Amino acid sequence: MQLSNEVVLRPRFQIKIPKNNASVLKDFDSVKMDQSDFVITRIDDHVFIKFPKKKQHFWSPKLHLEINEVDEETSLLYGLFGPSPTVWTLFMFLHFMVAGLFIAAGIWAYTNWRLEHSYAIQVSLMLFMIIIWFALYFGGRIGKASSKHEMHELNNFMNTVLNKSTH
Repeated sequence: MQLSNEVVLRPRFQIKIPKNNASVLKDFDSVKMDQSDFVITRIDDHVFIKFPKKKQHFWSPKLHLEINEVDEETSLLYGLFGPSPTVWTLFMFLHFMVAGLFIAAGIWAYTNWRLEHSYAIQVSLMLFMIIIWFALYFGGRIGKASSKHEMHELNNFMNTVLNKSTH
């Protein structure tokens, strides 16, 4: 198995669109009512595309688009694929917990070392936290890989709307 050098769990992209942002946003608003495969939410210049509740699972991705105006005829679309905010918050919380426990065990190990007591348990705990961190990282990568097909569906839908808006 070949591992890439990328450490990207939330892929980002950028597209220059030869149309002003108001009309692109209007296209997303109009297509919202014409289909039922995706849930589209718009807040100002932000468009959120996700799957309906009945099609969602734990790793279902969401697509966040920000469409900024460059000038009268051009806009710039920034896209971000990611898990649901709840899943992302859980992963970040677990990462911070692991980091906090690692630091606490390191301080405890240093204290025991300076007091010339045994510190094997603390170093073992630190190594265990490293293993947990790798497990969280690879769990996130597996979740991303399992939802790659859904990311392609979201991307194809976005491209369909953008192609309609540029023609």
